[in-house]
Amino acid sequence: MTATVTADKVVRARRVPVSRGYRFELVKLVSQWRIRMLVLACWIAPALFVAGVSRQSTLPSDTLFGRWMHATGWAGPLVMLGFAGTWALPLLTSVVAGDVFAAEDRLGTWRHLLVAVRSPRRIFVAKSLAGLTVILLLVAGLAVSSAVGGLVSVGNQPLVGLDGHLLAPGDAALRVLLAWTAALAPTLALAAIGLLGSVALGRSPMGLLLPPLVALAMAVAQMLPLPVAVRLALPGYAFIAWNGLFTSPAQLGPLLIGIAVGLLWAVLATALAYLLFLRRDFTNLAYDGAGRRALTVGALPLAGLTALTVGVVAVATPSMGSGIDQDKVQRSVATAFAHLYRMQTQELHRPAVTEAQLRVSAACTKSDGQSDQEGAGNDWRCVVTWHLPGVPVPGTAIYQLDITSDGRFVADGDGPKEVNGYFLLRTSTGDAPNPLWQFDGNVELLTPH
Repeated sequence: MTATVTADKVVRARRVPVSRGYRFELVKLVSQWRIRMLVLACWIAPALFVAGVSRQSTLPSDTLFGRWMHATGWAGPLVMLGFAGTWALPLLTSVVAGDVFAAEDRLGTWRHLLVAVRSPRRIFVAKSLAGLTVILLLVAGLAVSSAVGGLVSVGNQPLVGLDGHLLAPGDAALRVLLAWTAALAPTLALAAIGLLGSVALGRSPMGLLLPPLVALAMAVAQMLPLPVAVRLALPGYAFIAWNGLFTSPAQLGPLLIGIAVGLLWAVLATALAYLLFLRRDFTNLAYDGAGRRALTVGALPLAGLTALTVGVVAVATPSMGSGIDQDKVQRSVATAFAHLYRMQTQELHRPAVTEAQLRVSAACTKSDGQSDQEGAGNDWRCVVTWHLPGVPVPGTAIYQLDITSDGRFVADGDGPKEVNGYFLLRTSTGDAPNPLWQFDGNVELLTPH
């Protein structure tokens, strides 16, 4: 009887809890010099970048919210988010999640780890949680650092939204926080793909390259003339769809779908990595990846999820076209112009007018009416018309539009120069370009025609 009790105590003593394994794996990750350098870079470099750019005479106006970096500190974290979604976050997930399992293959330490922990399941959970913690720390650093850099260098000023309306500092702060939070969904999807590659490909460098390659493929797909349903079915769409938070009312449909798709990919890819990890033969010292099984167990289910998502989104929403048509473009341009005209009126110290009094309308054509009046392109031309109280003749202004496939557009003023030409206005934050000269906007892709 005594021998049996002693044996049970020995077994329980050898069972390492997940919390202890998690702490061990987290210390292993943080002790690596490249992880420490990444943490420092993510918590310091964005603040320096945003502060430096905000003080330059030339702003990155081709970047969303870049033209407002002189006016408010809340533009900086949004410019950083656009850069992070394209480049930084795929690379960060690659370095952390793409190497968390492969490192043991390179070092040949799997047998030692299994002897210490005695459970492949707990090893997988501990490593996944440790990698997730580091990734969240890096994302938080990018967001907090860029916000601090913008606020310190420019100040807590209102932010101009994508439909021209002015967001109060508190509202802008909340929406910036929501935008970075929404970006966590595709980040988790890329991290899960990194875990899958790290498990399936072993010490092969392709495990590290998998998240950036997937992100690059999704970015290329977003530039192609694909139906909206296909775009929304890609896990990286939430890196783009946060734009909808900065309109009034907010365009939440694409963003919510993008978040849901990103989380589905994260769950499925993590589950596939877990299954591959449990089926692995750790007694084979020459193990060099799962080979053909990685394709059947890893890639095919993710492709099936994409096809299923495309079907569900196509049935649930009117989204088999480009989502960009003449009526939507005209409404978006007219709304943004009305908001910005009131801002220009205030900055020029002219009598205030309301949007109801302005009665702004826009007539837009693509390719001078020679082609179908829908789809992305830089060949859109709009004539905006508005009315002023007591003035019998309506005002008109011309804009050239460049609309991208995700619905974002840049309107470039083409006269008359006293309305939408380039000239400086004195504002509370200093001299700023005429707000009607160039402005960004967003066409909501999922609204009906």
